[in-house]
Amino acid sequence: MNHWFSRRHPRYVRSLVYMLQASEYNIADFFKWHERTRDFRTVEKRKRLVFTPKAIALFMAGWAALGLSLILAVLIFSNASSFWGYLLAFAILFETPLIILLTLIAAVFILGLLQRPVEWFMVARARKRLAAHHGVKIAIAGSFGKTSTREILKTVLSEGKKVAAPADSHNTPLGIARFVQGLKGDENILIFELGEYYPGDVRKLARTVGPDWGIVTGVNEAHLEKFRTLERTADTIFELAENVDATRLYVNGESPLALARAKEGNIIYTREGAGAWNVVEARTSLSGTTFTISDGKRTIEGTSGLLGLHMLLPLALAADIASRLGLSGDEIRRGLEKTRPFAHRLQPMHWADGVTFLDDSYNGNPDGVRAVIAFLASLPGRKFYVTPGLVEAGPRLREVHEQIGAQIAEAGIEKVALIRNSVTPHVENGLKKAGFKGDILWYEDMPACLSALRALALPGDVILVQNDWPDQYA
Repeated sequence: MNHWFSRRHPRYVRSLVYMLQASEYNIADFFKWHERTRDFRTVEKRKRLVFTPKAIALFMAGWAALGLSLILAVLIFSNASSFWGYLLAFAILFETPLIILLTLIAAVFILGLLQRPVEWFMVARARKRLAAHHGVKIAIAGSFGKTSTREILKTVLSEGKKVAAPADSHNTPLGIARFVQGLKGDENILIFELGEYYPGDVRKLARTVGPDWGIVTGVNEAHLEKFRTLERTADTIFELAENVDATRLYVNGESPLALARAKEGNIIYTREGAGAWNVVEARTSLSGTTFTISDGKRTIEGTSGLLGLHMLLPLALAADIASRLGLSGDEIRRGLEKTRPFAHRLQPMHWADGVTFLDDSYNGNPDGVRAVIAFLASLPGRKFYVTPGLVEAGPRLREVHEQIGAQIAEAGIEKVALIRNSVTPHVENGLKKAGFKGDILWYEDMPACLSALRALALPGDVILVQNDWPDQYA
């Protein structure tokens, strides 16, 4: 009944527009979400509708469809002279939600047609402007770690250069084009993320950017729902290699699928070093990470606020690129010292009651999960691991989540809190198969879980939240 009534609730139009916006106007993804939704009054949980010009146009179209449907139903009813007239009026009234839905889908299609030439012009202008820009352009592609790598690079390189990079995860043609509009032209270095959703995406973005240097952060199952196979995922990510000289392409040596695609001349980077730089004596804790990094001529006692030994990969990478682009040893050291945890990416918070809360809710890929479980296991005190599981794992969904369960069990984490949904039973299966000795706690949603854990946790405990599903998956 909630489903029926919520489709006739005044919030229905707003909810549909929000769902379209959150799905990035991908109609297939929108319909999957629409079919799963039982109550349209509560779809805005983690985020809210942003009234962009496009959203406003859709909002108005939805309300216009509602108003015209009601007016038409009343007119037909008031002028009806037969049973069929009354039936038609009631049919229009009854199916008004469907009319609104179809109107919005048609509006998205029409707006897309109108936007296409505008977007093409913006991207073409951005490509031309970037071709004339004298700054060094660095492009980053991969299934995971793009934003963290970008921010670390920006922090380190900014010690000796003027650096610009798009904010947030603006990694689409239009997002990059808008960023380019705001450039002053005197930047020394430009850093870009290249988003991959479908085959050809990275190639298109790389041709727009024209990178001097490229970085492949790794390949895994993060977007397998769209790509269907890891081979197609790797093919798409390595489209970057077509647009960068082999000797200027960095490849993550700890990602087997990426390393398998590396070519002669590529620069392999790991937590043990990158290029000429070698990392030794690395330690990590809740206070950050310390290490020694040397290129044979210069030795830097590195410190970073970033947590986990896995963060040595982008730190070593940043040191090597900075050295190649002319930064001094002191500038590199200062840049490394300024790196800090990013919002929702293994971000520590220390509660007044002595509990440490680690917010890793933006980390939703298998490699990131594995690394963070290892970090959590290295910490003293009782540990809580909280997760709703991962999204977009596609045909390997069961396997990926059972592996997560096994990794948690092997790490000896005491408490595992799972959010009820379609994937966390696979995590539970993995825990049990691996002989997990701790407690498994179940909660209906993340707010209820965190509220309960606040009461359960004691001073010295560590609570890690791994991933948080967007509204379209909740």
